[in-house]
Amino acid sequence: MSEDLIGCCGAFCGSCRGCPGCTAGYETGDREITKARCRIKICCIGKLGSNRTCADCPDFARCDILQGFYGKNGYKYKKYKESLEFIRTNGRTAFLKIAKKWNRAYGRLI
Repeated sequence: MSEDLIGCCGAFCGSCRGCPGCTAGYETGDREITKARCRIKICCIGKLGSNRTCADCPDFARCDILQGFYGKNGYKYKKYKESLEFIRTNGRTAFLKIAKKWNRAYGRLI
């Protein structure tokens, strides 16, 4: 399973039919970051490159864009944050092993 299916914000894009993932295509030039609308993606790819997520960012805990996103009302935002924290601790391979069983962009990590 491709790491491109992990969204910059921690959403698992592999559960969405027809979605290549938010980081797919930028490295090959199939997509242009200048056309992106997601502030998280623009920041993440601009700072870290297309094969990374916000879990890789040294500013993870201090990022106003990311923390504002996680501060929104809604269960899914908490779950996306948990996903990135899981990746920071356990790595992408461990995350993908669990996430491939999900039927939405978030789920149980244990």
